[in-house]
Amino acid sequence: MKKNKWLEEFQVEDAENEQSYKAEANISDYDVFKDKDLLDKFRNMIIQELIDNQIPDEKLLTQYINEEIDRITEGYDLTNAERNHIFNLIENEINGFGPITELLEDKNITEIMVNGPNEIYIEVDGQLIRDDTISFINSDHIIRTIQRIVQPLGRTIDSTNPMVDSHLPDGSRINAIIPPLSVKGPVMTIRKFKESISNIESLIGNGTLTPYMARFLDACVAAKLNIVVCGGTGSGKTTLLNVLSNFISPDERIITIEDAIELKLKQTHVISLETRNVNYEREGEVTIRDLVRNSLRMRPDRIIVGEVRGEEAFDMLQAMNTGHDGSLTTLHANSASDALNRLETMILMGGIDIPLKAVREYIAKALDIVINIERLSDGRRKITSISEITGFDGENILLRDIFAFNQKGLTDSGEVNGEFVLYDYIPQVYKKIRNRGVHAVDDIFEAVKEEISKKANN
Repeated sequence: MKKNKWLEEFQVEDAENEQSYKAEANISDYDVFKDKDLLDKFRNMIIQELIDNQIPDEKLLTQYINEEIDRITEGYDLTNAERNHIFNLIENEINGFGPITELLEDKNITEIMVNGPNEIYIEVDGQLIRDDTISFINSDHIIRTIQRIVQPLGRTIDSTNPMVDSHLPDGSRINAIIPPLSVKGPVMTIRKFKESISNIESLIGNGTLTPYMARFLDACVAAKLNIVVCGGTGSGKTTLLNVLSNFISPDERIITIEDAIELKLKQTHVISLETRNVNYEREGEVTIRDLVRNSLRMRPDRIIVGEVRGEEAFDMLQAMNTGHDGSLTTLHANSASDALNRLETMILMGGIDIPLKAVREYIAKALDIVINIERLSDGRRKITSISEITGFDGENILLRDIFAFNQKGLTDSGEVNGEFVLYDYIPQVYKKIRNRGVHAVDDIFEAVKEEISKKANN
């Protein structure tokens, strides 16, 4: 039976559209509009028109953008894909932060890495993925986007200030570096703030720690023990610090000190301090160390330093040793013992003329708990150890694990296989916790005492 001519033509046309759609779908966003100079020209003209002319009240923003695109691109033979590319470009610049707007809104994405106009990577569930669905026009477009993000926050980036470390309104952290320091071109990295991980229950649900570990950390914060959270880049140190801060009483006066504001404390009596970079005259720098020293004059009940990186380590320990109990901080290290070694190094590099033995004794007296958190090979974050400092033997700082995560290997699906353990050991800090009137972990360590007693009798 012969096919109906109209139906046959319709099916051919439909097939052609489908093939065209599939071809466009396989093209990366950067390659949709190949003439970047022309695209940049259109972008600049349309944005300038939107700046110079007020949008009429009777028109929607999308309608006005479409009309401007039609007017400015008149006479150019653009494909539907090219025209849609221009519209998305303009709309994202007006309503958000340029091409990365959709990535910032996607709650599944935890990190955004812009290495170049057509080289964007994202992190989803701990895995790095190259994203070809968005792109920038050129390097200048990346720099304009960085400037738009940081300028409202009092930061700037240009050839005389080619690095910036700041934050977005939601608490997400942005780091950017541009030429001449970045040889390849401007590079932007955004670590997104995850509202979903804002309490200890979410960390327990993610398998980061056990309920016993959570209760112990709650008791440590309530008992005003001095705590250091250590881990590698992207391991979740700041997230854990945020969660630990939830355990602080709302009656306390808390002072937070950070390079870029990331902590989101829920208490009402919180004073947030942020460092300041040098200005164009190379003056006016305010460091973490300056802010730690100043905070001691602000009658703090708690001092929380977002991250200790240098000479401020000594001032932080000094605060802990002079009555400011319950201080919290983070630092980069791969283990609890590495964290103590780094503290030693930072103090000695600060130019303070103190013997190494005295430095170690000072650290041992100041700190109570060291928490190590790691990002494992499968992308999941876990607290791999909660250790206490038990003293100083005249040469070395004594450190002992209370909880730990013992990795046994990998499953067939590539996930890390292991278990959390509570050692048969009564930590010295348990006495401090009880002396502070905190009894939330009595049942945990009474059970440990019984287990130790059984083993001794056998």
